Amino acid sequence: MELAEHLAEFTRRDWQTVDVPDEPVRFALVGLGWWAREQVVPALAASDYCEVGAVVSGSSSKAERVRERTEAERALDYEAYHDGEGTDAYDAVYVATPNATHLDFAATAADHGKAVLCEKPMEATVERAERLVERCDAAGVQLMVGYRMHVEPAARRMRELVRDGFLGDPALVEGAMCQDVFATVSPDPDQWRLDPDLAGGSALVDLGVYPLNTARFVLDADPTHAQGTTASPDEAFAGVDEHVSFEVAFDDGVAAACVASQYAQRRDHLTVTGTEGRATLKPAFFGEAQLTVERDDAEAAFSVEPVDEVRAEFDYFADCLLDGRDPGPDGEHALVDVRTTTAIYESADAGERVAVTS
Repeated sequence: MELAEHLAEFTRRDWQTVDVPDEPVRFALVGLGWWAREQVVPALAASDYCEVGAVVSGSSSKAERVRERTEAERALDYEAYHDGEGTDAYDAVYVATPNATHLDFAATAADHGKAVLCEKPMEATVERAERLVERCDAAGVQLMVGYRMHVEPAARRMRELVRDGFLGDPALVEGAMCQDVFATVSPDPDQWRLDPDLAGGSALVDLGVYPLNTARFVLDADPTHAQGTTASPDEAFAGVDEHVSFEVAFDDGVAAACVASQYAQRRDHLTVTGTEGRATLKPAFFGEAQLTVERDDAEAAFSVEPVDEVRAEFDYFADCLLDGRDPGPDGEHALVDVRTTTAIYESADAGERVAVTS
């Protein structure tokens, strides 16, 4: 089969099992920062599978403004949410608060019998991440963690190529995700992403986790050992990692080398090199991913109409709920990332390679 022909055999929404429902899945959006307002709200407005049923914020005025914009049924402050007010207005909860608070809001959702879509990373520490998974398991509610690359068509196609052996035996992964957080997210130096207590880290857990998790997804493998180096030369990043470089060894023998930065020229890519070929996502993680594949002397690009990855993520989660199947990546999958990033930070402190705990 010709390379271009091989790439063309792909269904954009290969995960979809349910037709457009008469009654969309209603979400409570917990945490109304820039990501929820500027990315999630428009994605749900365009979705045929989801809608906003409630909005939840520590600021009642912000919640009311977003309620008016989304035409949600309820606007709640955090206390009202935890007290169980308005639970009849939503079917599932999306948690997009600072990392170190995910457990509290997910646990409340579980107590109310609501499925949970939690932003990555799942929590700021391994202990709290484990508790989050335990609470959802004990309540019998479905938990998914927001790694949107799992529904990105180009990443899914890369995964199929690796599974089919089209690249030969995978040998090496190289990845990067860099941005200027002040230009991309917020100019405020006091934003929570730079607060070690709320974020649990910065460049690694906010950005480096993208090439890390996407490599895991594409290879269908988990890290066994990690080694990392961090640097924070600018005062605004005191207490967190401004730049990080890390290497991980996977349980299938593949090695990955990645870098991430919160204060650098934008850069994002992921390359898998095998014994017979190479596949590259570039751009990769900032949306509209594109895949290029090289094998022997041939090179071809796999290009699809750009997708709204956030909308696809929510639609996939809703499709799972409507179909009664468990979504992925689930809590157990996300725990591996928290344990791996913890090992990378431990390695950076100790100056040596560290085993990833299980």
